[in-house]
Amino acid sequence: MRTVSTTTALVCLFTAAALTGCGAGDGGAEKSAADLLDEANDTMSALRSVTIDMSNTPDHDRDGTVASRLRTDLKDRCTAKTTWAENGSLEQIRIGETNYVRPDATYLKNWSGRSVADVRSKQWAKVPAHDAQPGDGLAACTWTFESFGTAKKGAPTRLGDREAIAVHVTDKADQEGTYTFYVATEGKPYLLRTVYKGGGNVTTTSFSAFDEPLDVRPPASAQVVDKADIED
Repeated sequence: MRTVSTTTALVCLFTAAALTGCGAGDGGAEKSAADLLDEANDTMSALRSVTIDMSNTPDHDRDGTVASRLRTDLKDRCTAKTTWAENGSLEQIRIGETNYVRPDATYLKNWSGRSVADVRSKQWAKVPAHDAQPGDGLAACTWTFESFGTAKKGAPTRLGDREAIAVHVTDKADQEGTYTFYVATEGKPYLLRTVYKGGGNVTTTSFSAFDEPLDVRPPASAQVVDKADIED
């Protein structure tokens, strides 16, 4: 299994006597945990588009939940929306080297002092992509599909309309944290979901809309104000 800093037949999974005779349709029953993750990583890395939903919730503070949805071509065109439980939401369209950013009224109120605070609610701000800063809620369109640590196969399960298998991962660099990767066992071995528990947080990331058409366009010019004009 790769190491970096940061799984078809249902009967084959449930019928022990059939495990050795399912051939190519074994849905991962005979594959190692590492092989399942490597296949999922390769499948996801070959995508042309995907939707990524992420939610992070502190163990003892549900009011601190942060949720986001990213629809992306995994290169340089994407849309995103990040919502803070008590601090509003921020929408984004990225096309090449340009971000279009739209905060709601709650975000503007709670994050006054930033350049986007001069933008009216429901209005988009045009901002160079290189101005994005870590933690400001803006997303990159790229995403790295790689696994790490020591993997162990878990139980078969069902996520939505897809059969999957859980792969549990631990890493020496994060002794308190655990990851569970859910890999599809029907059709292509897509990574369907990851769940991280550690550091007082639970982070769930779900993947969908694999290779579905993605039409990302800039907002209407009448709804856009240029950051350079605001700051002049």
